[in-house]
Order: sequence, then structure tokens, then C-alpha cells
Amino acid sequence: MNVAASLGYGSQERLLIINADDYGLCQSTNKGIQQLLSEQAVSSATIMMPCKSSREAALWSARHPQYDVGIHFTLTSEWDAYRWGPVLKGGSTNSLVTGEGYFPKDCRTLELQADPHQVKAEMIAQVEAALQLGMKPTHADNHMGSLYGLETGRHFLKEVFEVCSAYGLPFRMPRKMAAANGQMVPPEMEEQARQLGLLAHAMGVIVLDYLQGLPFPLKPGDTYDTAKAELKQQLKQLQPGVTELLFHPSLVTDELLAFHGQPEKRGMEFQLFRDPDVQQTLKAEGIRLIRWRDLQQLQKSVYGRP
Repeated sequence: MNVAASLGYGSQERLLIINADDYGLCQSTNKGIQQLLSEQAVSSATIMMPCKSSREAALWSARHPQYDVGIHFTLTSEWDAYRWGPVLKGGSTNSLVTGEGYFPKDCRTLELQADPHQVKAEMIAQVEAALQLGMKPTHADNHMGSLYGLETGRHFLKEVFEVCSAYGLPFRMPRKMAAANGQMVPPEMEEQARQLGLLAHAMGVIVLDYLQGLPFPLKPGDTYDTAKAELKQQLKQLQPGVTELLFHPSLVTDELLAFHGQPEKRGMEFQLFRDPDVQQTLKAEGIRLIRWRDLQQLQKSVYGRP
């Protein structure tokens, strides 16, 4: 499916969704993301239902249904000083957790040990928990990419598409691979993306053309200005079609400092899409901002009501 054309756009138009990940992680992140949504500086956010501040985030979202908020399927827990585990109660989750009862810290461990049936049950529990709090999720994606098989090749995308189809949620996955900094994309990666895009279509789920993100760690010598310059360059290099750009904004408070390894990076990302220079770049490049809600409505019209 040509998603851009199905949405009524031309073949050369560049359509962008800006998504704030890790909503619900903590109160500092919630406040930052809620401000960005209220200012319409971003298109959407995705909520981590296993985390301590997810209830607060979901209730706020239920009170503000005009903002797109999806489910950030979470099956890893990466910080030493702050851990979380499954939402599912009353079912088996033994393949999803460590001996302490938390999700593993890394994707490789999850890929090697997780039972697909338990993965699916946990994803359903996370969606249901949001629905019980009054949220109407517009889309879904995945924390740390733990469901894509990036480390070992063992992915859980069939289960993801089953859940997303059942709940009417488009999903963050690129059908195409965009080259960066002049580097070529290996043909096998291009073919894998194409095949997975066909699987999503066959299972009734809308996915992206391209996926991009801001670099997760700060590199030596990075400043706000270098991060902004890098973002502007990314925007200028967007390909025609539908791209999602994900990032991790937060207010920087004692709460974030208590567990996060690079809190200043999240503070920078909170400012980036509010920056007039970045907003001007979007306008100058003729980039059209769209919403996950647009893709959700398209999914409903093409594949029917879940």
C-alpha cells in the first residue's frame, strides 16, 4: 500500500510524524511531554504502561483526547536504579522476566528467552490497562526495539500485528530503509523490511515508509547547538512518503537525575522541537506534519473496524 497516496498526498510529498517516546516513565517526562503536546510542538506520544507514572499519564490523556497517544509496548527495563515488570496479572510471564521479577535490561536476553504467547498476552495487558483508564490509543510502537529481532533475528512481529489488528492500531515499523550520511543500505535489510511490510499489510496493520530517531546517547563534544544542527540536517534529508521521527524529551529534575544516565540529553530534546529555528526548517523544507490518528483512520477504512 502507498500510505501517502492513500492519505491523499502527492508522490513527492514528505510527511512527518514527530513522536515523543517514554511517556509515563516518570513525572518529569510526563510534564515535559504534556507541554509539548499542548503546544502542538509534536504529533504524538507513546506511553509505557509498566512504569510508575503511567497511570497519571493515561488519565491526563483520557482527559485530553485531542492529542494522539499510543502504546509503547515495553518488555525491557534498562536502568539500574529504576526497574519495572509485567502489567499482566494472573497469567504466566516467567519467560519475560529476570529472577527479580523485572523485565531484562537488554533486548538480546528478551529475544532469546521470551515465549511468543507470553509476549502477546503482555502486549494485550498493556493495551487493556490503558483502555481501563479511559485512553483511546491511536497507535503502537516498541520500547528499545525489543520486538524487532534486531539482536538475534528472533522477532515477535507476528504477535505485534495480531494485537495491533485486533485493537485498530497502526504500528511503528518502516517498510523501507533510508540511507544515512551517504552510506548504502544492505540489500538484505531492504528485502527484510519489504517482506515485513507485506506481512503487516496481510494482517491488516498500517506501517510507516521510513523511521528515524535522534541519537540516543550524547557523544563527546555534543552540545545543544550540535544536536540542533544534526536534527536540521535530518529534516532536510527526509525522503518522500511517511516518516516518523522519534525522540525522548523530558524536563530535567531531581527525579530524572536519580536514575537516568544522560538526563541532559533528554532536556535538550525537550527544547529541540520548540526551537523556532527547527520550526522554520520544517516550513522552509515544505515538510507536512501529519498524525498517527490519520493512519489509524486509514487503517479502519481499508481493513475495517476491529
